Amino acid sequence: MTATAAVTDDLDNPYALSHLDALESEAVHIFREVAGEFERPVILFSGGKDSIVMLHLALKAFAPAAVPFSLLHVDTGHNFPEVLDYRDRTVERHGLRLHVASVQDFIDRGELRERPDGTRNPLQTVPLLDAIEKSRFDAVFGGGRRDEEKARAKERVFSLRDEFGGWDPRRQRPELWQLYNGKHSPGEHVRVFPLSNWTELDVWQYIAREKIELPAIYYAHEREVFARNGMWLAPGEWGGPKDGESLETRQVRYRTVGDMSCTGAVDSDADTIEAVITEIAASRLTERGATRADDKMSEAAMEDRKREGYF
Repeated sequence: MTATAAVTDDLDNPYALSHLDALESEAVHIFREVAGEFERPVILFSGGKDSIVMLHLALKAFAPAAVPFSLLHVDTGHNFPEVLDYRDRTVERHGLRLHVASVQDFIDRGELRERPDGTRNPLQTVPLLDAIEKSRFDAVFGGGRRDEEKARAKERVFSLRDEFGGWDPRRQRPELWQLYNGKHSPGEHVRVFPLSNWTELDVWQYIAREKIELPAIYYAHEREVFARNGMWLAPGEWGGPKDGESLETRQVRYRTVGDMSCTGAVDSDADTIEAVITEIAASRLTERGATRADDKMSEAAMEDRKREGYF
């Protein structure tokens, strides 16, 4: 059979899965596998697009029953208000239980110290590990994707973390034929990444297909921003703008959301999901590479944080 004939046969086969169907099926399988293997899983949920898609998949995986996991958000205190509003509305709409680990609480108790640059994203590790230990979570779902950043490209779907929450790439297990090994020793836990094989474009195409609501900041809007290190940052209590940095109103949108101090906006007129998909398809930079200052601290910034227990 020629290659052309094979493609034609696939198109004519009503049972052939589209690439989005295949990705969805894989993610649903992962959620159900974790439900069967672990006692106390939790879903990291920030109100960002990847965690929103991850929750949508979890809802589909167990419908019509309720999702058998609670949610966990590590709140830096510098989150976008639109995203926090979305988070709370989503939790209420689906009747979910939300755990919030607050970076501010750790700062107030003297267990963490503010960074000179004002960013709190790297400070999330300690509250995250504290919440995992206190609630005895043995599996933690994250929305990380391999296309985001080179350290995340090393991750398995099931990522073993030691008793200190640390990640060692040499301890990663093979996952042939979608066989996942959740075995772990007391004190250890497993991070689980159902979106590992998705790309940013896949996520947006799935959002369009499923008609998933997102926070409005993912679409083009006018916002006051200032320039720092080649990015447009939003002003806030975290320390921006500084002397010599002037505010200006621009039409922007966010490709990823996190701590306001390190998440940059991009100039954009993509105010519909179709326009966003067109924009992303033409981009040659990942969303983290283009808009996350915390990943630009060093060549191995993400890997260093992951070894300490970061997402």
